Amino acid sequence: MVSSDQRRRQLAREKFERQQQRREEARRRTRRLTAVIASAVAVVAVIGVGSYLALDDDGKKDKADAAASADPSADASPSPSESKAPEPAMKIDKKAEYAMSLKTSQGDIKFTMDAAKTPHTTNSFKSLADKGFFDGTKCHRLTTQNIFVLQCGDPKGDGTGGPGYTIPDENLTGLGKAGADGTVTYPAGVVAMANAGPQTGGSQFFLVYKDSKLPPNYTPFGTMDDASLKVVKEIGAAGAVGGAPDGAPKKAVKITKAAVDKS
Repeated sequence: MVSSDQRRRQLAREKFERQQQRREEARRRTRRLTAVIASAVAVVAVIGVGSYLALDDDGKKDKADAAASADPSADASPSPSESKAPEPAMKIDKKAEYAMSLKTSQGDIKFTMDAAKTPHTTNSFKSLADKGFFDGTKCHRLTTQNIFVLQCGDPKGDGTGGPGYTIPDENLTGLGKAGADGTVTYPAGVVAMANAGPQTGGSQFFLVYKDSKLPPNYTPFGTMDDASLKVVKEIGAAGAVGGAPDGAPKKAVKITKAAVDKS
């Protein structure tokens, strides 16, 4: 007999799958619109006539999809990152541990990364931090029901941004084997990658502030220290804007400075 808790988790996963489909459809529409714009610009250049391209109906549909993707979900919202460039060249010591430090408007958050288990993720985060990629970004999403995560790393701040490249999934068995319900426990303190499907990691990541059941599809690459976990728990306790179970955190979290150094 399926318990009410198992049923809630099942419904949460089903909602997550629907959300992923909406995101993928929106991303395909965006690519089509980009191709149309590029073609129009080329025509204008040839005939020497200026014009405006109105994206009326499709633009409205994209906005509708964006709104739909913001519906409350029990999952960390994996967001697409268009692969336009190769990932950064490997420059880290794969046998070392690294620490990522985030200075935020709600307090300092720090987590360690094991390069031996997640070399691509660790190398990418160091490369991005060294360039100041995360500086000035905000943690755009907080989930407070069934799944308990704070999501950060999006330069756009709306769940659709990324670094312009993707990185592979790593360490997917690091939290154990999935149970009968298809999930594993992401313990409080774990930091994992958000994604839009297999091998689509970018710059978005989520901080788990309370044990959460999720499919083993998200690279677990970091572990917060106790002081950092306390900061994130306080953000979680304040809830999301409007009291929603999923949305922008009521305590706005802006990353003012991010740095990655060898431990």
